[in-house]
Amino acid sequence: MANIAIVIPALNEEAALRQLLTEIPPTFAQWIVVVDNGSTDRTAAVAQAAHAVVVSEPERGYGRACLKGFTTAKDLGAEVVIFMDGDGSDDPADLSSMLTPVIDGQADFSIGSRVSARSERGAIPPQARLGNWLVSHMIHVFYGVHLHDIGSFRVIRISALEALQMNEMTFGWPVEMLVKAARAQYRIIEQPIHYRRRSHGRSKVAGTLVGSVKAAYYMVSTTLRYAGAKKVHVGV
Repeated sequence: MANIAIVIPALNEEAALRQLLTEIPPTFAQWIVVVDNGSTDRTAAVAQAAHAVVVSEPERGYGRACLKGFTTAKDLGAEVVIFMDGDGSDDPADLSSMLTPVIDGQADFSIGSRVSARSERGAIPPQARLGNWLVSHMIHVFYGVHLHDIGSFRVIRISALEALQMNEMTFGWPVEMLVKAARAQYRIIEQPIHYRRRSHGRSKVAGTLVGSVKAAYYMVSTTLRYAGAKKVHVGV
């Protein structure tokens, strides 16, 4: 079994993290890395109390927090990284099914689909469903990868992610990761997951109109930025 790190970007998720971190099996991963992305609550303290590796990225940005978590996981010696959101929506019960295709060599990149029959009703607001459908369709048209969702629950080897040379520091990070993986001809597998209503608080993205529009802008613009680029092969 490879050395595994779970990376959880978090911004003011004190209450949600308190529950989520207790749900992750203690022997599943060598490290749980919580990236405190400029929280004003006790996010860092809660993560430390749960024995997570806590790193600070004070400059806000979803991609920036993911990159900080990734580089931390790499420095710790991880070979595989699992990204999960800190709001409790991603169910740790799906960790094994998400990880297995990558560990067994069946896929280079495993991504969770939040729009399957296993997801809780109402977990994804209508505006988020529409935005994700649009970007998923664009990725299929431009890059030939058939997806139903642009989810945050994803698994990839450290070497494979490092080869993609990620640059997007905003909500466009998940899209950049997908389109670069598609261009590099990675084997991408989509897994139905038990996506849950967030356990505490309100989403900073889908919970507000401004947040939804901002996220959609970054996702669409990132997709278009790479449109028409030639496919390249990156060794994994």
